[in-house]
Amino acid sequence: MRRPLRTHGYRAAAAVALACALTAASQQGAQADLQTLTEVQAKLQSLYHDAEVATDKYNAADGKVTAQSKRVSALNAQIRTTEVKLTRLTTLAGAAARAQYRGGGVPAELQFALASDPGQALDNAGLALQAQQNTQNLLTNLTATKSALRTRTDDAAAELKRLRTSRRAMAAQRRTIEQHIAEAKLLESSLAAKERQRLADLEKKESDQAQAKWESTGILKKVGTDATTAGQKAIAFATKQIGKPYVWGAEGPDSYDCSGLTSQAWLAAGVTIPRTSEMQWAQLKHVPVEDMRPGDLIIYFSDASHVAIYVGGGNIISAPRPGRYVYESPAASMQILGVVRPDA
Repeated sequence: MRRPLRTHGYRAAAAVALACALTAASQQGAQADLQTLTEVQAKLQSLYHDAEVATDKYNAADGKVTAQSKRVSALNAQIRTTEVKLTRLTTLAGAAARAQYRGGGVPAELQFALASDPGQALDNAGLALQAQQNTQNLLTNLTATKSALRTRTDDAAAELKRLRTSRRAMAAQRRTIEQHIAEAKLLESSLAAKERQRLADLEKKESDQAQAKWESTGILKKVGTDATTAGQKAIAFATKQIGKPYVWGAEGPDSYDCSGLTSQAWLAAGVTIPRTSEMQWAQLKHVPVEDMRPGDLIIYFSDASHVAIYVGGGNIISAPRPGRYVYESPAASMQILGVVRPDA
């Protein structure tokens, strides 16, 4: 049977009511009056999950803008290099034409007739004609290259503009993230110390039960126990971050969000992986849970909104959510979607 949520005094009750009202304002269909600890827990989990999803989307949008900006810069650099070559070649071609003019402008036929060595004159004329033709061909090719580069750059710039617009939309969601986090913190802080402890105990109990159920399948007898050299380095990095705070969008060195921690851990091992948990799930090699080994990444929830690094012994290291710190915890304390391997 669910026990009713008890608070101490009128001010604590008012704080809970305010937290519930704010939650209802931003979450359609949310109940305005949370009456039990399990409902409080469910609401907190929903708020933090929504915040993590929005965080992942913003990180992905920001990453695309950064990559596209580099692409546009690279294309502009290619255009500048081509323009320098065109200018230099055009100058050389003009100088050659002026030199020929200063040479008297005598037709090649007459030069051939008057030359003491007609064969040499013919060779010289042929070489000059070939050089002129080569120069003209190069000028034509460079002009076409510049035009093609300009088209590609214009297209890339248009895509960059679209991505920046998308990132602005994600920035608006960023404000929603902050609102969700503030609501969750207000809801937690509204609980009396005794109720917060009961809530923590409830979370731990559910986590332990989920882990026990998972381990009862014999999974730990199947999974690998030895990490690769790169996996060991990734785990060592993650371990050193224990105790650092969760901050959405952060990727170190002083704070992390979930995918910021895993991406930086593997970067420390010399392996570059996607920035967000959703992209890590989409792009890295999938391995069956029973075949995972330390260093692999466990992806959580059906929308791949959370990720942690498996460190062996049935445990993970992760940056869990706002208000918490990087820590080691049971691998099955959350809904496992699957496992990916960065060093496949």
